[in-house]
Amino acid sequence: MINRILLYAVLSVCAAIMLTPMIWLLAAAFKGNEDLFSYLFFSPRPTLHNFHKLFESIPFMRYMVNSFFVSGIVVMLQLFFSSLGGFALAKYEFRGKKYVMLLMLITMLIPGQVLMAPLYELLFKLRLLDTYTGLVSPWAVSVFGMFLFSQSMKQIPQSLLEAGRLDGLSEFGIFWNLVLPVCRPMIGAFCLISFMGSWNNFLWPQIVLNSQEMYTLPVGLSQLTGLLSNEYGALMAGTLLAVLPVGVLFFLLQREFISGLTAGAVKG
Repeated sequence: MINRILLYAVLSVCAAIMLTPMIWLLAAAFKGNEDLFSYLFFSPRPTLHNFHKLFESIPFMRYMVNSFFVSGIVVMLQLFFSSLGGFALAKYEFRGKKYVMLLMLITMLIPGQVLMAPLYELLFKLRLLDTYTGLVSPWAVSVFGMFLFSQSMKQIPQSLLEAGRLDGLSEFGIFWNLVLPVCRPMIGAFCLISFMGSWNNFLWPQIVLNSQEMYTLPVGLSQLTGLLSNEYGALMAGTLLAVLPVGVLFFLLQREFISGLTAGAVKG
């Protein structure tokens, strides 16, 4: 009993420490300019001024729609190609398979920033700069996602695939009708990871996009700080609103997220 109380006490302290930045952000979003740096957390004079300033300073809703659109396309493309690649790695034997997997692992060790210069040159030659195609296409395939799905699909018995072939299903039909439904937890986990990566992506949209109406949320919020003025209160309000979709998605997919990441952890 005492051990359990101590465990809960330690977990409560850890949870409070991890939630402190979020609580500070929530408090800062409702502080006036005069209270922003005067109170550590909540101000005795809460206000909605920061939210009014946010919507007056930038087209916030336009940026949010852009982020939803880009993140949704990236998630769908990565989910489709990653699950297909994972299915091939998990259930097919072909010449050079080990070398392909080794090459994929090597590409995961390369920092993404190293590839941005050649990617930018390629998109420039293809005339895809300042377009949604140029913004999305470099991230359409996720090697990390392929490995996640391959580990999950290895747990599927080969007899299930053979039964599908006996029933006349094509290989893609087996993948779509038999394998994907079994991998639902991994799909939920990967969708959350992919969405968060695309939603928070700042550097690549900043490089590729020139038109203000195409800015995603991270790039749009960066306009609130500059050499001439710094709207920290509006920035805190915008950051709070930007965090909410990710938080809602996590609560909706938290069961699949935990199940998906632990799917291949235990054998037996």
